[in-house]
Order: sequence, then C-alpha cells, then structure tokens
Amino acid sequence: MPDLVVEDLTKTFPTRAEPLEVLRGVSFRLAAGENLAVTGPSGCGKSTLLHILGTLDGPTSGRVLLDDEDPFQFDEPRLAAFRNQKIGFIFQDHHLLPQCSVLENVLVPTLADGKPRQAAAERAVMLLERVGLASRLDHRPAELSGGERQRTAIARALVNNPRLLLADEPTGNLDRSTAAGIAELLLELQAYEKTMLVVVTHSLELAGMLERRVELNAGQFETSAV
Repeated sequence: MPDLVVEDLTKTFPTRAEPLEVLRGVSFRLAAGENLAVTGPSGCGKSTLLHILGTLDGPTSGRVLLDDEDPFQFDEPRLAAFRNQKIGFIFQDHHLLPQCSVLENVLVPTLADGKPRQAAAERAVMLLERVGLASRLDHRPAELSGGERQRTAIARALVNNPRLLLADEPTGNLDRSTAAGIAELLLELQAYEKTMLVVVTHSLELAGMLERRVELNAGQFETSAV
C-alpha cells in the first residue's frame, strides 16, 4: 500500500483578470523507501507542488494523504506538529542558522517542545557522522564549505525520522563534483532510512539518479509512469 497518495491535485491563484491555474489534476503515489524526481521549466508549478506536499500551502482541490492522514483537515497547531514530525525539508540554500553550531542546527527541528531529548542529540550526532561531519560538530556554518553546509542540512532534515523528505534543487548551488557527491549521499541516506523522497530539480543528472522521474509542464505531469 502507498504511504503517500496525491489525488487530482489542483492549485489556482486569483488574479485581477482570470484565475491562474498552476496545478491541474496532479496524481501520484509513493511507498516507503521510494523516490521521485520532478523536472520541468521554470514557472511550471514545481515549487507549488512541493509547498503543498510539505503542507506549507493548501490545494484548491484534490487531496494529499500521508500515512492515511489528510493534514489539510487539521487545525493549525496539529498541522504544525504533523509537519514537524512527518516531513523533512532540504532547500537549494541550506538555511542554516549562522550563530549556531553544526550540531545545534541539526537539533533545531527537535525543539518543538522546547528542549531536545538525549535520544535526539544522539541521533543528530549519528547522522552527522554518516554525512562525514563528525569532526565539525562545533563549527559554525561560515566555517564550512558549501558541500558541508548542505550535508548539515540533510542531517537536519532527517533528524526527526520523517516519513517524507522534500528536496527543492538540493544541488543547485554546488559545483558539479560536489553536487554529485551530495546527490549520492542523499539517496544513500534516503534508502537507509526508508523514507520517501520527492526532489524538484532542473538537473537532469540528479533526476536520472532517482528511481522515477516525471516532467511537470503547464501544471500537469507529462508521463503516466508515476
């Protein structure tokens, strides 16, 4: 059974003229451990799709089910808790807190109840070891390379054991060699953690590394292999 179900998703934004339809009937399913790359031209709706999957924005119609739960039926406090516990985010820009150490940055998602538990701290250290930053725990982001910052961001996204991992151009700001290493690391960790992964990217090299790939054009998937 799929753990992520996206059914007939639409998103329309009002304009001064006619409504702007950004997504039109997008549907797909993922099971634990599966991944999907979404490519397409700028303005085709990729980021809008990712925002809806991440519950940062709601659909106009259609539904998203994650572990048989529809997060858009929740009130805001429950939705925020659901997002924190079930979904991990990786962005093109790492969005690390400059005043915090590598370890502190990774622990940020665990602070929803005010203070990280020992188990969370142990998992954060384990993840940083897996991404090759065991010797960088106390460093600040300014003391890291671009690749090291993105490795930190990957560890942060995984620290709460999310069911769904969303990556928006995760290698977009990196040189080709570093990007390849980050892509391999991301897929290795995703398989190890058995989380679901959706990657939005312009990089055909990155998209080609994932199990499934679809192109979003004019708000619709252009292939049925989803």
